[in-house]
Amino acid sequence: MAKVKKVVLAYSGGLDTSVILKWLGEHYGCEVVTFTADIGQGEEVEPARAKAQSAGVREIFIEDLKEEFARDFVFPMFRANAIYEGEYLLGTSIARPLIAKRQIEIARQTGADAVAHGATGKGNDQVRFELGYYALNPEIHVIAPWREWDLTSREKLLAYAESHQIAVEYKRGKKSPYSMDANLLHISYEGGPLEDPGREPDADMWRWTRAPEEASNVPQIVELTYARGDVTAVDGTPMTPAGVLATLNRLGGLHGIGRLDLVENRYVGIKSRGCYETPGGTILLKAHRAIESITLDREVAHLKDDLMPRYASLIYNGYWWSPERELLQQLIDSSQKNVNGRVRVKLFKGQVSVVGRDSSSDSLFDPHIATFEDDGGRYNQADASGFIRLAALRLRTYARLKR
Repeated sequence: MAKVKKVVLAYSGGLDTSVILKWLGEHYGCEVVTFTADIGQGEEVEPARAKAQSAGVREIFIEDLKEEFARDFVFPMFRANAIYEGEYLLGTSIARPLIAKRQIEIARQTGADAVAHGATGKGNDQVRFELGYYALNPEIHVIAPWREWDLTSREKLLAYAESHQIAVEYKRGKKSPYSMDANLLHISYEGGPLEDPGREPDADMWRWTRAPEEASNVPQIVELTYARGDVTAVDGTPMTPAGVLATLNRLGGLHGIGRLDLVENRYVGIKSRGCYETPGGTILLKAHRAIESITLDREVAHLKDDLMPRYASLIYNGYWWSPERELLQQLIDSSQKNVNGRVRVKLFKGQVSVVGRDSSSDSLFDPHIATFEDDGGRYNQADASGFIRLAALRLRTYARLKR
């Protein structure tokens, strides 16, 4: 057991981290600092303070990071139109680098020589947290209890809590059957009944969104205002990034938007079935591509699409703080300087449809050239003959060879 003087624990106050808090002191004999982040999970975080105090913790950090999360992590990711394996909007993945960053900052502030997390040894989060820790402090000591202890089941955790008089807020058999993670961007569900990929999720599992078939029979039009690739107003009302996400989550949830059921490939090599609700993010992705469709040059747009899967994988696998992600971000952000304007989307029965987009200052759409009517000679259709013959040259050469 490595010698540790003080450790900063990512602490929620739930069963796992309450046990970890006690276990760290017992097995490492070190002082524990707790850090609880409010990133929009929709639950009160202040009760964690009382729990930490009752456990004898002297240094307790509880911080509202919703605005930083949306501004510095979610919005930059959506400038890239990032989705993992064609569907997943990276809701859990993008939250981990912020939590890791704050833990390292608190460790520096309090003189801690270690950090700890409650991620299991089977999942992606252990990788995301620890790659973040080491990228921001190469010398930090990392403690991952799930890879060290023998408390390998919920029953063992409850028995440990009972034997050490650790207060937990739910009784045996009362916990949700799912492992859930929520933040301002999404809520995820794994485990329990979902471990059978052939079983449809129970209707009462979903928390943020109405079932599409039960959503309003009246569609809703929402207008998003863009500046440099970011939404700055909804229906003409200026909003902060966190305000935009919260508003679109509410509107999308009312119309049954953003449900996803998929089997994904974890970085550690396991296929995992998960369900997600990302109403605001689903709207943002659709609308951002719409404003880019009229403001980005064709080859710039295609280059972004080529790079997007790599960028998404970097986030999914925990490489937010890597030099390659930072380099890609500079390219992506540079592409957004003219992504300004407005997009109107229709929300209806689980679907987001773009019904209009305009940019008075930066649109590359020229109606005088695109028209099917008389263009006044702006486009000479005869020019296409030479263009096509040159484009076909290699095909004609190849065809002659085959004959």
